[in-house]
Amino acid sequence: MPVKFRILEGGYCTHKEKMVIKGGKNEEVKFPSMFALIIHPEKGAVLYDTGYTKRYYAETMSFPYSIYAKLTPVYVKDEDTAVAKLQRLNIAPEDIKYIIISHFHADHIAALKDFPQAKFIYMKDGYDKVKGLKGFRAVKQGYLSGLMPDDFESRSIAIDPNKNDYKIDSVDPFSLCFDYFGDGTIKFIPLSGHYRGHLGALIKTENEQFFLIADSCWLSKSYRENIGPHVMANLIMDNPGEYKDTLTKIHNFHQQNPEIQIIPSHCGEVFAKYVVNENEF
Repeated sequence: MPVKFRILEGGYCTHKEKMVIKGGKNEEVKFPSMFALIIHPEKGAVLYDTGYTKRYYAETMSFPYSIYAKLTPVYVKDEDTAVAKLQRLNIAPEDIKYIIISHFHADHIAALKDFPQAKFIYMKDGYDKVKGLKGFRAVKQGYLSGLMPDDFESRSIAIDPNKNDYKIDSVDPFSLCFDYFGDGTIKFIPLSGHYRGHLGALIKTENEQFFLIADSCWLSKSYRENIGPHVMANLIMDNPGEYKDTLTKIHNFHQQNPEIQIIPSHCGEVFAKYVVNENEF
């Protein structure tokens, strides 16, 4: 039985388009917070990120975390959450066996607490950087510790490149690649720059491949034409130089592999193409 795959949306935020791509419009645009459901024939149901929940509102009520909410207006209803979307597909929270965390921004981890049986797969250096952060230091990293399950570490599978865990042959032009499941269906590819430990995933289904790149760019036009964001976006980046390099690699990957569907987590074009008929797999 082949891997099954679909993209879902868990709420959205708004921002001016010109901030996420040079030459963009000077007007507010919706950025859907998309996540992916992967049904692995042996490992069961896997998520790549989770989208928003209303916990975001609770965690950003008090200062200084309220700064986060003002900079990133978020819109999510109960029926928009990952749990609600999965229930429409007859998938219970307990059915989710693994959650791949691209990085620890709130829109990618807000629903972690809703999945009590899931193990968490992420890059060790990404969590190491934010672990224990509070106050302004946490806000600067876009990290809300209250979104993290109390038993997060005991359910963690932290990929450490220094230990060669799960490392496999590289995927050109990316130098690192990992295969925790060991069958080539879900390959983890570090995509540095936007966030420490930022992690992409190359998914192989029966007829297609999908490259989930999270926040390596916000619009598909960015990787197609290799256009970076506004210079102000550098303020929220872990390493602007590495971000630019990663975007160029994704651009080159696309040119070399035009048949592979590249999925930024917040692109309206991707949303229009894939997030439809949510009751159908």
